[in-house]
Order: sequence, then C-alpha cells, then structure tokens
Amino acid sequence: MLVVGMLATASTALLLNGAAFLIPALQDQRGLSLAGAGVVVAMPTTGIVLTLFAWGAVVDRIGERRALVAGSALTAASAFGAAFSADVVPFALFLLLGGMCAASVNSATGRVVVGWFPPHRRGLAMGIRQMSLPLGVAMSALTIPALARDHGVSAAMLLPAIAAAVSALACVVAVYDPPRPSRAAASSAALLRNPYRGRTDLWRIHAASVALVVPQYVVWTFALVWLIDRRDWSAAAAGVVITVAQICGAVGRMVAGAVSDRVGSRLGPMRAVSVLVVLTMAALAVTDALNTGVAVVVAVVASVATVSPNGLAFTAVAERAGPFWSGRALGAQNTAQFVAASAVPPTFGAVITHSSYAVAFGVSAAIALLAVPIVPRER
Repeated sequence: MLVVGMLATASTALLLNGAAFLIPALQDQRGLSLAGAGVVVAMPTTGIVLTLFAWGAVVDRIGERRALVAGSALTAASAFGAAFSADVVPFALFLLLGGMCAASVNSATGRVVVGWFPPHRRGLAMGIRQMSLPLGVAMSALTIPALARDHGVSAAMLLPAIAAAVSALACVVAVYDPPRPSRAAASSAALLRNPYRGRTDLWRIHAASVALVVPQYVVWTFALVWLIDRRDWSAAAAGVVITVAQICGAVGRMVAGAVSDRVGSRLGPMRAVSVLVVLTMAALAVTDALNTGVAVVVAVVASVATVSPNGLAFTAVAERAGPFWSGRALGAQNTAQFVAASAVPPTFGAVITHSSYAVAFGVSAAIALLAVPIVPRER
C-alpha cells in the first residue's frame, strides 16, 4: 500500500508540478509570455486549492480507498481532456479540473501511512511516501520538456493522463482502509472535539509550511527556465540536472523522516531544515547575482533542502489531528500550501521579468526565514 500510495502521489505530481516544465513550449508553440505561461501552469495548483479540504472531509467520511480510486480516475480523465485541447483556454480549464480531482490523493495517501504504520516507524514511512512527489517532478523534468518540444504540448499531457489511469487501477487492487476507531463506538466528545480549538500548534505548522513552500515552488517552477536562459544550457541537459536534483530531494525527505523517528520529534528537525532552506536560497541569490558557475551546484542543494520539510509537517499534522480529523487537517495543510504555491508562478514570473532571478531567489529566502520562529516547540 505504501508503494501504491507513492504511485498515486507521483502520478498526480506529473500533472500538478510537471505543468511547470511546459513553460518553454507554451512560449514557443502557443505564443505566451513568461507571465502568461506562468498563469496557465498554475491552474493545477489553483484547482487543488479549491477542493483539498473537501476531499479531506470525503476521506474522513468514506475512507481512503474509495477516495483514491475516484480521484485518480477523474484526474486521468481531466489530463486526457487537456491533451486533446488545442486552444489555451480549454487547456487551462482541464488543468484546473485535473488539480481539483488530484486533491483526493494528498489526504488519502497520508492517512494510509499514518493508519498502517506505528509512530516509531511513521516518520520514515511518510518520508518514503513523500519521496514520490520529487520523484514525480524528476520524471516530469526528464520527459515532459522533450515530449513538448518534439511532439507538442498535447502529446506531453498524455504522460500524466496514463499515469493517473494506472494509479486508479492499482488503488482498486492493493489499497485497504487502515483500522481506526468506529464512529459508532467512539464517544461523541471524541468525534466533536476540534483540534484547532484551544491550541495553536496546528495553526503554526500550517503557517510555517506556507512560508517554506514558496522557495520550493520557486525552484521547481523556474529552475529549468533559469538553466536555459540564464546559464545557456540546452533543454536536455537542464532536464537531466533537474532530474538529479529531484531524486536527491526524494532521498532527503526519507532521511528527514528517519531522523524524526530517531529523535522522537517531527518539529525539531523541521526547524533545522527551515534554517537550511533560508541559507541555501540566500546563497543561490548571491551566486546567481555574481554569475558564477557555482550557482548550479547551489541550485541543486537548494532543490534538496526546500523539499525536505514537507513530510515532517505532514506527519506532525496527521498525528496531532487524530483519526476523525486528520483528513480535514491534512486538507487544510495542503490547501494553505497550495494557495501560496499557485501564486508563485505568476508572481515570481513577473519579478524575474521586471528584475532578475537573483532578486526572486532572495525574496523567497526572506519568506522562508519567517518559518523559523513559527515552527512550534515539541511539548
């Protein structure tokens, strides 16, 4: 079930994050500006924002398996619709619908991990599950730019469509809802207790995650274009570098989860990684401003650092919310992150257009700095 959960998350990443790698093709083949292409590729993350909390409530009510099967099938249908859309407007609308359907995977796969793994192994298991997102981005970087360049944007969209369809079939076969207390047997107080009332830890984890997701999406969205435009790399070579960086980031998520199991804390490692994100993004801004080749190495390190906190925050939220609220809490966690993420492509595309990549990297480092004092202390 962990493997199938990874497959489901990776297949949605091909749509949600792989869309960013269509920017060069959208500029060349459909005549969009960088800011305009940024708006189009932000549609999947905009869509996921609209339905994450709702899907979390659905998972709380009907279970993980049904939500995964339905969401993956609908994501596949939306991606196929985008693949056969020749005009920009319907293409963007199908991307929006795909994001709305893909939201089912986030809460459901997170609950599968939290439900089936004990606390002392949960951080590593969630880290492995979270590996699927950068691995999906790595696969996107390796395949989507070349497919879009050689065969067109529509052909590139067939990859996430097929992946989501395969994921839906795998969830039918292999996923089972984890055991949890019966709603009928649980006390009404336990069912009605809202984990957001009378405490601030969940709110602070959400806020810190929002600040940390900005540099993550700045790197994910613009690293390929940065290597091509700023460093004069070919699209193929840039795609290889992004792929390597994402694979390293996947390993980083697993290591962060294993460390959290070892030290018995999710939030202590999250705070340490937050500091690392600030330092690496600041270093990327400086090295890019100096136009030195070291900037490429720093970009790879920044790509690894920026994805590492996600699994820690995700696990901490699920553990604190409890079995009857974790779907909605994880939905709220991802909603907050994707609100920020959906604003990154158009906002930072405009910053880069009117200023520079170095300024964009520096601004994202400053935003990440806000997370360091916000991460709550373990009680």
